[in-house]
Amino acid sequence: MRQKSGGSLRSLRRTNEERLLALLLARGSLHRAALARLAGISRTTVSTIVNDLMARGLVVQSDEEPGEGHDGRARDLLSVHPRAAAVVGMNHTFDGVWVHLSDLSSQEIASRGVILDAACGPAERIAAGVGILRGLLEEHTLRSEQIIGAGIGVPGPIDQTTGMVGVTLPGQPWSHVHVVREFQRALGVPVVVENNTRLEAVAEARWGAGEGVRNLLYVGLSNGIAASLILDGRLHRGAIGAAGELGHVSVSLDGPTCRCGNRGCLVLHAGIPAVLAALRPAFGHGTGLDEIVVRTAAGDRAGEGVFSDVGAVVGQVLANLCNLLNPERIVVGGELALAGDVLLEPMRAAIRRYALSLVRDVEVIPAELGLGARVGALGGAALVLGEAPDLAAALNRMTAGTAT
Repeated sequence: MRQKSGGSLRSLRRTNEERLLALLLARGSLHRAALARLAGISRTTVSTIVNDLMARGLVVQSDEEPGEGHDGRARDLLSVHPRAAAVVGMNHTFDGVWVHLSDLSSQEIASRGVILDAACGPAERIAAGVGILRGLLEEHTLRSEQIIGAGIGVPGPIDQTTGMVGVTLPGQPWSHVHVVREFQRALGVPVVVENNTRLEAVAEARWGAGEGVRNLLYVGLSNGIAASLILDGRLHRGAIGAAGELGHVSVSLDGPTCRCGNRGCLVLHAGIPAVLAALRPAFGHGTGLDEIVVRTAAGDRAGEGVFSDVGAVVGQVLANLCNLLNPERIVVGGELALAGDVLLEPMRAAIRRYALSLVRDVEVIPAELGLGARVGALGGAALVLGEAPDLAAALNRMTAGTAT
């Protein structure tokens, strides 16, 4: 019986340690009294656990200024040691990979990317990402054992029940690859793998245009079109992780056949290839999107007309999502969002016209963090940092039995 009792006490102690760490990760610096109140455990127990966590290098006395709700005793504030561990965000796009290394306070340690040939296979892409990460760790005198988790982005929907990219489309190097297993094997740390657009949404929700918004809809308008949902402050993945395939919502049942097998998909009307095709007669076959955006911003009538049509058809689809999900804000990212209000104003107008009166006044604003693989890498790190209970448990396991 004593052996069982000892095991139960150790389990309770571990649970309380992780509860306190999760509170500090989620809420920032707190006093011991606040920790005891929020965790529902005695101040004596909190002090004992905190002393041990400080000896293990996980918790430090905070030197930040006391904020709202604090009683002014800044020297008594506790926080998780920002360099007790590091997290990785890694984002694989069709033409490259970006790696972002962050400490536990969300501060960037290092960030770097590389361009890859579109013909590269998954093994080459993973090796490139791992190579960048190893270089960053060496430059900043960090050990691989200090990496507590990695958030990885890849194109395409990931079946969270199998860990595989579950789509076969031309030009998709990750189709049917067991990405969770392959990245865990290559990195040797716990990983979570998500669609690129979802990670862009997580980044915008933490640091960009969606900061502080509990119910956010992010739309990425690029070669493909995808949406990502932050509902009640948490990333919504759907039953198997396939939520957000906005580009394959049909907007014309008798429209052209899409490579997904359906007809009239939104991406055929509002993706980059559709915009380029529509503007070839006016702009010429060799004109790139960057030039089209610049000329449209300068008042080109043909460009304005096409971007207005894109905004209208996307806005009509978003009106249905507003009726269904009632988001607080819609953030529009991707290359097409660089067109600005010539795209966004028709989108807003379509939402006002087609959405119910209760939800039609939703904000529609452009993304703030820019373009490219870096944004998804930021989101990968943010995803790991946002899972406070899991992060607390991993930190506790990492330093169990150690003291500094």
